[in-house]
Amino acid sequence: MKNNSANGTAKSNEQEAKDHYESGVEAFNSGRFLSALKYFEKAVALERNPASLSRLGLCLAKEKRNFAKAISLCKEAIKHEPRNSEHFLYLGRIHLLAGQKKEAIRIFRMGLRNGRNPDISKELERLGSRKDPLLPFLGRDNPINKFLGIVLKKTGLR
Repeated sequence: MKNNSANGTAKSNEQEAKDHYESGVEAFNSGRFLSALKYFEKAVALERNPASLSRLGLCLAKEKRNFAKAISLCKEAIKHEPRNSEHFLYLGRIHLLAGQKKEAIRIFRMGLRNGRNPDISKELERLGSRKDPLLPFLGRDNPINKFLGIVLKKTGLR
């Protein structure tokens, strides 16, 4: 059985982590990512909450360009809450920041399979969808498909 002082410390750490998380969310929502980063780092140091992990990941990517660590944090959050589409939103945004558009789209689509999320839908809409290659028996990267696609788009036929 735990003694009372240990329970009091655990409870205060839990409350402190929650307070840091809430301050981080406030900063995050107002676009102050460096400030949010500091709050989420403190919250995660006290308690590895999935919501704190994924937001910390996005802040790391935005402020420090540490994409490997950011992706790792979001994947940890997804591992703990695989049905939370918000984690997929942040992971997809990290991939966009890293210049990995194809991977970001894949992650966003996975997020939508886990639940409706208007922010993910907006991201996918903003990114646009690619049309099928003109000659499907050739790969998308085939120079003939690329050339035909460019010409038809410029002429307004596609």
